[in-house]
Amino acid sequence: MSKQDDALDIIRALGLPSRQQNERSVLTLLALAGIGPRGSWRKTSQSMLRIWDIMAFMRDRYDKDYAANSRETIRRHTIHQFEQARMVDRNPDDPTRPTNSGQTCYALTDDVVVVLKAYGTKQFDRRVAEFIERFGELQTAYNKLRDLHKVSLQVQGGEKYRLSPGNHNQLQAAIINDFGPRFAPGATILYIGDTAKKYVMCETKRFEALNVAISEHDKLPDIVLYDAKKRWLYLIEAVTSHGPVSPKRHAEIESMMCKCPAERIYVTAFPNRTLFRQYAAEIAWETEVWIADNSDHMIHFDGEKFLGPYQVE
Repeated sequence: MSKQDDALDIIRALGLPSRQQNERSVLTLLALAGIGPRGSWRKTSQSMLRIWDIMAFMRDRYDKDYAANSRETIRRHTIHQFEQARMVDRNPDDPTRPTNSGQTCYALTDDVVVVLKAYGTKQFDRRVAEFIERFGELQTAYNKLRDLHKVSLQVQGGEKYRLSPGNHNQLQAAIINDFGPRFAPGATILYIGDTAKKYVMCETKRFEALNVAISEHDKLPDIVLYDAKKRWLYLIEAVTSHGPVSPKRHAEIESMMCKCPAERIYVTAFPNRTLFRQYAAEIAWETEVWIADNSDHMIHFDGEKFLGPYQVE
């Protein structure tokens, strides 16, 4: 394997997140270790390098010439994570030096040097295990932090889901917890989207029974509820940064539902009135609006009935 392959292997073994398992991080590690294409990991060094020095090493030894404005990317998206993983020390010669100083430099820690020097030997796995036991995996720490901020959601049957953090998913949780019991009592959840993934819940078989093709999940609204007794589908868009049920969006969803026998109720949900006012002019007629911080009320956009499906001509 090439030295770049070696470095990627080491980065993965030490538990760095996937966003650091790339060429930029590989070359940064090689630069800090002073390992050229034909170098030996046993000769890993601990030179103190500025970002400029790291970039010069990449250019001179690996023919990778990053643009000058890449300096901040290397610092924020590689060096910073190396520090958090205890692979790198910042300014080991003068810890009081300001970060924005032109003399700010970085060097490998004593602990990671032991790991690097063992690469390719029978001792490597044991050295990695000792390092992780002492400092932990950065990837695991990041996952725990993300889990800490995730939005909890409990659906029918008591099953619990964890949505990725953010205003959009907080609004989705409010739709399930507040809108559903008030305005769609007895309805079951067929679909819940998620900002970090395509979806967290999708009742594929139920959609098939309703003749709804869902091969492309991104065309579904954020949340779909179904009242089997009334045969009503609640198609709900949660608006935080993307648009409401506009005439265009209404037509898109209807094209998916063209063979569905259930009647449809379109709802646009907002977290507050301020955001509602921003989008009010875009909302399609004969649809509903629900605002989370006024959860007991609905706004009806015209038509001859309130919170009911409209027959498509």
